[in-house]
Amino acid sequence: MTDVAMTATYGRISRRELHSPRSTAAIAVAVVAILVCCWLGTEIVLRLIDQPALLATPADLAAGVASASMVPTPVLGAITAGCALLGLGLVIVAVTPGRRARHLIDSERMVTVVDDEVIASALAGRAARVSGIDPDSTRVSISRRLATVHVVPTSGQPVQRDSVDQAVRAQLDGLKLRPTLQTRVVVAVGGRVGA
Repeated sequence: MTDVAMTATYGRISRRELHSPRSTAAIAVAVVAILVCCWLGTEIVLRLIDQPALLATPADLAAGVASASMVPTPVLGAITAGCALLGLGLVIVAVTPGRRARHLIDSERMVTVVDDEVIASALAGRAARVSGIDPDSTRVSISRRLATVHVVPTSGQPVQRDSVDQAVRAQLDGLKLRPTLQTRVVVAVGGRVGA
């Protein structure tokens, strides 16, 4: 394969591994639409065979839609705004990609995907070693562009926030993640009692 073909292939693999499909939202919308269509079909069939309606006859539904102008304006406005927000939410879900909790390690020869929990574990261990505290006293949260390190120092042993930040930054630079992560170190004001 040529370099261009490999680059295109790696790009597709990277996108597939970093972005989640929106199939759950699509399935939920389809199920709701199917249920509404089944209910309307059942109401029509019940009307054709002169049986009582489950919820409302087709004539009642049509009369309800036709009498929408009789509803007070604030109620009609609230219903319209709710429908507009629901529609806008569905459009946003449809056009924006989902995100998996993963990052890529920059490499020219292969696609290497690493889970955010693995990155967080490595950063927590590094922060604990540099600050001289127990690994259970560090917690790391990873978002798409930010790694936040929470450190709870042992009572009487101050933690140098800048040295922890430099060590975490060096660890991230060594990983060569894509997209790159910014760091933020938060040192708790109160310490934990040492053993």
